[in-house]
Amino acid sequence: MVDYSKYKFVKVEKKERVAILTLNNPDAMNAIGKDEHHELEMVFEDMNEDNEVLAVILTGAGRAFSAGGDINLMIEGYTDHSIRISSTSVKRIILNLLSIRKPVIAALNGACAGLGATIALQCDFVIASEKARIGDPHIGVGILPGDGGAIIWPLLVGMCKAKQFLMTGDMVTAADAERMGLITKVVPPDQLMDEAWALAKKMAEGPALALSLTKLCLNKILMDRVNLLFDTTIAYEYHTLNSPDHLEAAKSFLEKRAPKFTSGDTDPFVF
Repeated sequence: MVDYSKYKFVKVEKKERVAILTLNNPDAMNAIGKDEHHELEMVFEDMNEDNEVLAVILTGAGRAFSAGGDINLMIEGYTDHSIRISSTSVKRIILNLLSIRKPVIAALNGACAGLGATIALQCDFVIASEKARIGDPHIGVGILPGDGGAIIWPLLVGMCKAKQFLMTGDMVTAADAERMGLITKVVPPDQLMDEAWALAKKMAEGPALALSLTKLCLNKILMDRVNLLFDTTIAYEYHTLNSPDHLEAAKSFLEKRAPKFTSGDTDPFVF
């Protein structure tokens, strides 16, 4: 039996062969800092090895699924690179999630942004509350969406729409996300977990071997894109993390003002 008592930021509940994973730092809108990052790496591995689980629901506590990266960590990491999350750690979250043999359902209870959105969109099904919004606003803090956003968005909505949202950082309503094929289904807020539970139970009671192998075949497409692009996109993201534009954007976010980007004043294409 897998021991889940080690987790602080991910709440794990199991019943009827379904595991419910809840990102559990609501005061920070379930932002993913270094500790949360490490737990997400580990919990997906544990889900894969837990023979008592045949389906997984991933959701967030409070009013958000996940606000994405921790803005304070970004600022501190600008001057102290040692506290940054390693690029290999970022990659492991995505690979471990894609490697889970059981169906995974993301239940978006609220805002879902950045790395939070990337994690949700790598799940097998995404069910969203009508109040949820989803987007990848990396560009708004002066960095490239290198932790998987540049990989998954074009696969789901096509290159044209992917460029629109990744290069503007605009958030998408749940209704628009469903229409574009970004997510599976949108439901009223009070029906979200019931809908996710019904789907999880259907998966858990289905032919586990056939479901697992179907997922394996489909995820080979995602794995192929990860293997092709991830190392490049995350390297470029880390390059932008060291840029003055990023520091200015992160500070302006905390100070609640518009950022003033300066890379266009020099040669932004030299790196």
